[in-house]
Amino acid sequence: MSKLAFIYPGQGSQSVGMGSEFVANFKVARELVERASDALGQDFNKILNDETLLNQTKFTQPAILLVSAMAQSVAQSEFGLECALAFGHSLGEVSSYCLNGGASFEDAIILTHKRGELMQETCDKSGSEVGMLVSLGLDSNVVAKLCEESRTKGGKVWAANFNLSTQIVVGGVKADLESLAVALKEAGAKRAMLLKMSIASHCPLLSDAVKPFGELLESKIKDCDVDVISNATLALYRLKSDALVNLTKQIVEPVLWEKCVLKAVDVGVEKFIEFGNGNVLAGLNNKITNIETISVNSIESLNKLK
Repeated sequence: MSKLAFIYPGQGSQSVGMGSEFVANFKVARELVERASDALGQDFNKILNDETLLNQTKFTQPAILLVSAMAQSVAQSEFGLECALAFGHSLGEVSSYCLNGGASFEDAIILTHKRGELMQETCDKSGSEVGMLVSLGLDSNVVAKLCEESRTKGGKVWAANFNLSTQIVVGGVKADLESLAVALKEAGAKRAMLLKMSIASHCPLLSDAVKPFGELLESKIKDCDVDVISNATLALYRLKSDALVNLTKQIVEPVLWEKCVLKAVDVGVEKFIEFGNGNVLAGLNNKITNIETISVNSIESLNKLK
């Protein structure tokens, strides 16, 4: 069997009705929805199908993990896939750790709910409207330098996701992001546009969320069954002690996605399996490596695992 890396998407991958095919066709998926609902005292059948609820960060994050868990459970029960390595994008790193032995499913739902809640509350208390911006077509070093220049003038903007060498997401105060967008375009960016986000993740604006999330992690996680790649440092880890550092650190540190993928290739991964809604990670991976990524997001997609 090929050496498989299980990978997991983050916030922004959600869409109304996600997971519905799995729920309609597999008992294990329906059971996971029930267990998630019981864990939070919320109806995830409703959350997954209600745009307003689904886009509240405190529900978005556990909903994304839930759909990843559905896809993984179905794929593993049908095809007996074995995970050699796991990682994810932002929230997806939490999914990758928890869904491969690092926590019970119920605790993973509670953790991601609280992570979303803390991130939103911290941003709401910042006193400024915050958000995220994506820059396309401009080298990451140039984007990082322009962010630095903005900060020297009092701006609050930080490179948050290094998805590709020319696709960077920046987090910060909205007014400063709007000014940065002008500078990015002047420097040659093909596009520099604000995303529909009410939080600014992976930057110092979330510092106040780190300690309370770490305290909750301490009580909920255990050692993982597989190695996980850290978004922030690229280190491989599976021990609880390391997870406590990495899963809190990544809240305020950038996601080094391209480097995570190349690290996986470096350690011998022969195929990537993306568990969750959509195929955002496959789209990125295909621009980074020739190694195949299969997105498990529907009944039809399961056929690619045969």
